Amino acid sequence: MRMLHTMLRVVDLDKSIAFYTNVLGMKELRRKDYPDGKFTLAFVGYGDESDHTVLELTHNWDTHTYDLGNAFGHIAIEVADAYKACEEVKKLGGKVSREAGPMKHGTTVIAFVEDPDGYKIEFIQKKQ
Repeated sequence: MRMLHTMLRVVDLDKSIAFYTNVLGMKELRRKDYPDGKFTLAFVGYGDESDHTVLELTHNWDTHTYDLGNAFGHIAIEVADAYKACEEVKKLGGKVSREAGPMKHGTTVIAFVEDPDGYKIEFIQKKQ
């Protein structure tokens, strides 16, 4: 068994794909419209779905807002340098909601950014 994907519902699919590809460096792996169901699925990730876990971005054509709820936490991405990753996100117009630095009660360097829908992405700096 292995984890295949995590699904996020997004309001503006093109804006979300631009964030995940241009800001976070993922690739759009595939996209398919389902006209009868009035939705589109797009898959993004850092590698092929055959051996990487990816994100499924679901765009329901008739939905213009979502309540993010309070059960979902965040997506975590390992980065070489969390400080540089935050600077790059800001340079590309993304939102950094917690600057890079050691986590509370620990030494691991983390940061948080948000996608266009407000989903949180944690950067965890790779230990040297």
